[in-house]
Amino acid sequence: MKTIIYLILLCCTGIFGKSYGQNPIIRDVFTADPAPLVYHDTVFLYTSHDTASVDATNYQMKDWLVFSSTDMVSWTNHGAPLSPKTFTWATGDAYAAHCVEKGGKFYWYVSTFHKNDDRSNGGAAIGVAVSDSPTGPFQDAIGEALIVNEMTTDNEHGWDDIDPAVFIDDDGQAYIYWGNGSCKWAKLKDNMVELDGPIHHFKPKNFIEGPWVYKRKDRYYLVYASAGTEPEMIEYCTATSPEGPWEYQGIIMENVPNCFTVHPGIIAYKDKDYFFYHNGVLPTGGSHRRSICVDYMYYNPNGTIQKVKQTKEGVSPVE
Repeated sequence: MKTIIYLILLCCTGIFGKSYGQNPIIRDVFTADPAPLVYHDTVFLYTSHDTASVDATNYQMKDWLVFSSTDMVSWTNHGAPLSPKTFTWATGDAYAAHCVEKGGKFYWYVSTFHKNDDRSNGGAAIGVAVSDSPTGPFQDAIGEALIVNEMTTDNEHGWDDIDPAVFIDDDGQAYIYWGNGSCKWAKLKDNMVELDGPIHHFKPKNFIEGPWVYKRKDRYYLVYASAGTEPEMIEYCTATSPEGPWEYQGIIMENVPNCFTVHPGIIAYKDKDYFFYHNGVLPTGGSHRRSICVDYMYYNPNGTIQKVKQTKEGVSPVE
């Protein structure tokens, strides 16, 4: 009887490869910085992986994880197909990342730190890995960083080149957005692994980090973590072009419990809109041991976004 109870508990906690419903949606490991991708009939969720101890005062993030779901409630853990060790030029931790699909290939843009060498004196850098499958294996797409700290000079600190987010417009033109302290963006060439033109930078109201860009109907949305207050909140701007100018719209989501940071990820899936984020509410969780949640997202008739309601219940399963 004890053996049966133990097996039931293992299944419920996700040790056999799945995590189930209710926020946080991933409960067997600590995850952060959600980057959802809808591909065919499946949602793939790319995440950071917090491995810091309970008493740690800083992040420990050694790899990136992938999960998938077809009902938004049960999530299959596909493990860690990518880490900074994949990149010969990289050192340090695995910070926020974003994966997109184009032409049947999957491009995973990651932020980590660069070794001190002939190309860079260190500092945050952005790389890109590629795979033929959304769950890997992934390999370094170009053998060097796509963006190094020396390419951006609008901020003095060395960690401003983090949190990449890639958006592909209806005409196939891809854009990459990133930054800490200011929002930077550039066009990507059709091969998805080279910048196409100069790097631009601007600072939306209260912007700190974690941009997420998408299009709905004829409007473009720039959603980001804000530093208007502490801890972070989520605010947003809109524009009629992915290049701006961006008009500030307001706060989408207030502070999350037991966590200083927050990071947005937004998708439309099976006729509903979903807002992913992280908090620190799991047992022994906190700012360095975070957990991903998802709740519904709603728009007003004029296209503005209603405030996201954080819930323990999360979302209902979809067929």
